Order: sequence, then C-alpha cells, then structure tokens
Amino acid sequence: MIDILLWPWLGGMLIAATTGPLGAFVVWRRMAYFGDTLAHAALLGVALGWMLHINLTLAVVLFCLLLAILLSALMYQRIIATDTLLGILSHSSLAVGLVIISLFNNQPVDLMAMLFGDLLAIGSEDMLWISLSCAIVLAILAYYWQPLLNHTICPELAHVEGVNTNFMRTLLFVLIAMVIAIAMKIVGILLITSLLIIPAASARRLATTPEQMAMWAALLGCFAATGGMALSWIYDTPAGPSVVVIASAVFFILYLAPAKGRR
Repeated sequence: MIDILLWPWLGGMLIAATTGPLGAFVVWRRMAYFGDTLAHAALLGVALGWMLHINLTLAVVLFCLLLAILLSALMYQRIIATDTLLGILSHSSLAVGLVIISLFNNQPVDLMAMLFGDLLAIGSEDMLWISLSCAIVLAILAYYWQPLLNHTICPELAHVEGVNTNFMRTLLFVLIAMVIAIAMKIVGILLITSLLIIPAASARRLATTPEQMAMWAALLGCFAATGGMALSWIYDTPAGPSVVVIASAVFFILYLAPAKGRR
C-alpha cells in the first residue's frame, strides 16, 4: 500500500504547496476565468502533442506557456474585452482538442483521466516533471514576490516605483500556465482552477498578511490532497474530485464557523 500511494501523495503535496501561494494571486487579482482558459487549452496541448508524437506533458507545458504569453499580449493591446477573449479561447480550445482526439481510433489518451485527473496513476517519471516544475515556479515566485505583490495591489503605483508591470503580468500568467499544465495529472482539466482558488480563498479566513495567506493556502492545499487521497483509497472515489471535495469542505467549515475577534 505504501509503495502504491507514495508517488501520488508526494505529487499531490508538491502541487498543493505550489498552487497555494500562486492561487493567492489568482484570488487577489480575480483571475479564475484566466485559469479556466488555460486549463481548457491544456487538452488542445495534449491533442497536439499526440499528433506530433512528443511527450504529452512537455507538449502541454509548452502550449500553455505560449498561450499565456499570447493572452498577456492580447490583453495589453485591449483589442477585445478581456472576459470575451478568455471565453472565446477557453471554449474553442477545449472543443478543438476534443474534436482532434475523437478523430483518431485507438487513442492512447485516457480522456476521463485528462478531464478529471488520475492522481493514483502518478509514477516516477511524472514526479520528475512535477518536482522540476514546482521548484522552478516556487523559486521564481519567491524571488519576485514583492514586485508581484506591489503590482497586484496597485499597478499604477508599482509602475511609478519602477516595477515593470508588463513583465510582472506576463510572468504571473506564465507561472500559472506551468502549474496548470503539471496539475492536470492531479485533478484534471475541469477541476484544475479549483485547486488554485479554493485553498487560497479558505486561507483568507485565517490570514492577516499576504505572506500568511500564501502559507495557509499551501497548508490547506496539502491537507486537501492528503484527505482526498485517503477518501479515494477508502471509498474508491475518483482521486481528483475527492481532493476538490475535501478542499471545498474546509472552505465551508472555515466560512460558516464564527470568527471571533476578527475584523
């Protein structure tokens, strides 16, 4: 049992520890729809990687990174309203990916695992990708934490103080894209954004500073990953949705409980 659960548990903990602080920025900047767009586009990255006969994880990472950079450029140009742009790209990329996969017989792609995750199927090769990606994201996030925070609080003031706001926006988009591409294995395309948003939203109830919120989000995400795996193992429920169920339960418990002495 330990051998079966070790890699999935470690993978879930690494992803949760990374999505926690990054999810805080998603909550602060109200970027849930952006996360959904990248998550839906990940399926198109899978389809393209399969067609080009390259590693699917690498294909998803590269495609999500390119899309994040493209979205940053388009949002800066303001050719079309942001929510309209995200809605078009989100649904069209998901639809194109599904159509491409359905056109071929003997598909090597487990569509249900892509959509809803397959945490218990994580192996040593997946752990290599997860560990490397999470280490890179956390290192960059720690290095640029203050300018990213300043840009989140007030972009105009951050620009006056010398922060390259365009670079900060693109950097945040790229970090979110990397995490989404890797977390697809954990909770699936349809549930990735929940792992970014729910622990961070729950952490708001416990934190008084941005740093505390990031730390609590990571801890609550790790708790959800562990609890979701336990729920999946005991009751034979889907692992990805089980993680989201635990995270949601923690959120409602925290927000329904009385918060004495808090402003």
